[in-house]
Amino acid sequence: MARNLIFWLLSAIFSFTWAQQPPPKDTPKTQQPPVPVEQDPPEEDDALKPRIYTFNPLQSAKEMRIGEFYWKKHNFKAAAHRFNEATHWDPNNADGFLRLAESDEKLHDPKGARDAYAKYLELSPEAKNAESIRKKVAKR
Repeated sequence: MARNLIFWLLSAIFSFTWAQQPPPKDTPKTQQPPVPVEQDPPEEDDALKPRIYTFNPLQSAKEMRIGEFYWKKHNFKAAAHRFNEATHWDPNNADGFLRLAESDEKLHDPKGARDAYAKYLELSPEAKNAESIRKKVAKR
């Protein structure tokens, strides 16, 4: 008897809730496309922004150390990148330009090596190796 009472109550509840639902609308065969909603512009990725260099000799020294690590591992492309970064952080870093030029030589980039050697000679014209570097620049 209790089972019949529960069944009857559940049937009444479900039939009442189904009766309360509105009937489905007939959709016309030619529907209009939805109106596009204006979206916010996409967020910019910070990694894609151009890097702004300011004078930072500590960062330059750090880049030089990392570049020397890559140089010892014979990864001249990574070393050249780090030496280039070092010269951006400190434009008066003559050793950075020298190491960049040597890396560019290893990478068979004569124009880059010539430019870096020229900048090195501009910063340290009285260096011990200045004469041999002048000969290298004159060759190219």
